[in-house]
Amino acid sequence: MVRRQHAQRNIFEMILPDGEKLWDPTLRRIHEVLEDEALIDQVEAALRRRRPKSAGRGRPGTPAAVVLRMLVLKHLYQWSFEECEREVRGSLVYRAFCRIGCEAVPDDTTLIRVAQALGPEVLKAMLERLVSLARQRKVVRGRKLRVDTTVVETNIHHPTDSTLLQDGVRVITRTLHKIRRVVGKLRFRDRTRSVSRRVFAIAVESRKLGEEGQAGLKKLYRQLMGTTRAVVRQAGQAVRQAQRRAKRLAPRRRQRVQGLCQQVKHMSALTRRVLEQTRARVLKGDTHHPGKVLSVFESHTEAIRKGKKVKPTEFGKLVKIQEAESQFITDYQVCAERVPDGELWEPSLERHQQLFGRAPRLVTADAAFASAANEQAATAREIKHVALPRRGRWSAARRAHQKQRWFRRALRWRTGCEGRISALKRRHGLTRCRYRGVRGMERWVGLGVIANNLLALARAPAPMSRKARERGAQEQA
Repeated sequence: MVRRQHAQRNIFEMILPDGEKLWDPTLRRIHEVLEDEALIDQVEAALRRRRPKSAGRGRPGTPAAVVLRMLVLKHLYQWSFEECEREVRGSLVYRAFCRIGCEAVPDDTTLIRVAQALGPEVLKAMLERLVSLARQRKVVRGRKLRVDTTVVETNIHHPTDSTLLQDGVRVITRTLHKIRRVVGKLRFRDRTRSVSRRVFAIAVESRKLGEEGQAGLKKLYRQLMGTTRAVVRQAGQAVRQAQRRAKRLAPRRRQRVQGLCQQVKHMSALTRRVLEQTRARVLKGDTHHPGKVLSVFESHTEAIRKGKKVKPTEFGKLVKIQEAESQFITDYQVCAERVPDGELWEPSLERHQQLFGRAPRLVTADAAFASAANEQAATAREIKHVALPRRGRWSAARRAHQKQRWFRRALRWRTGCEGRISALKRRHGLTRCRYRGVRGMERWVGLGVIANNLLALARAPAPMSRKARERGAQEQA
């Protein structure tokens, strides 16, 4: 049964009368922001959608307020689920912040399950609500906009053709062993040891230079590919055999066998794609083979080059971050496929206008967004100042335009977006996504952005009243 929050006694009043003094001031302000009923409503609605009749039936579940606050703590301090459970259980302040008090702290597996209910649409709605709260508190006014992109890496090892084939063989064999324990004996051979020896030999051979080393490498790859094809072929036969035997099993066991067979089919299809790209890349020398598989576990991973010397190629997804004043992120987007930065310019302007009801006075981005079409699109929306630095040689008119004082000040403000992305990566874990799948990537980025915005709201100075502003002006005069 879905609950909104615990009907509880205050643990500070019972155990620690002066417990209010233990609160960190920033955490206190975040607590005040999370008191907003609209945020809790969105989480509660998402939890109710997990089961049709969970609003009034079933045992009491983890309250929506507790789920929201524990996830905020997790991404605020970059904890794992286990660390989040342990820290909240052992701290009176965190218990009070999460609205748990004397109740039991949900364990890490429970938190993992309920966190999956918060899909991308829920997190986008929560972010929109935070933008509304920031406008009410006059933290942001929507007068400025800066846009940048970054790469959030998926949680994979460095992809090579040999290790990808090894991953496919290992997972297929492991899943077939699980099926065998349910249906009985299956006709397939475990080739994981021979594959591991081939992969190790390839790693040693790849250190050799010259034509002799390349010839030995191709020979070892042919042997590895032959073994992998045999595993995939026998896996198909074993799946058909298991499906015939599953017809005589109990419904629950039959359903388990069907699920495991689907996993084998999915991994076999990915392994066949890896075989095709290995044949093209290693044996035929075609390094631009389309539809490359970079991980059999996170198959949506893309190889993205951002021109960094330290890490020229990153493996993950491209993420757009757009920001207004006061280091407040107003929108984000996890791109389904790698797109040029310039194509994200107009959607960013439209989204800003949807959020604030008007176009900003100043928009800026780096040179990857700069083009005559993008400048014209911003001007057509009656944006007064558009600061997009061009690459290459400038004409005299362009040079004079980019040397104007407002343009140079806008570019200095734009560099703050680099700092914001750095803070997202260092403080909130956007360097590498620890959740699985495309929805896991969107949930990881969304929760990191929400944690950043809560911190920005907590650190923003309180808006001055009109009388205080007048008093300050008189004192300065």
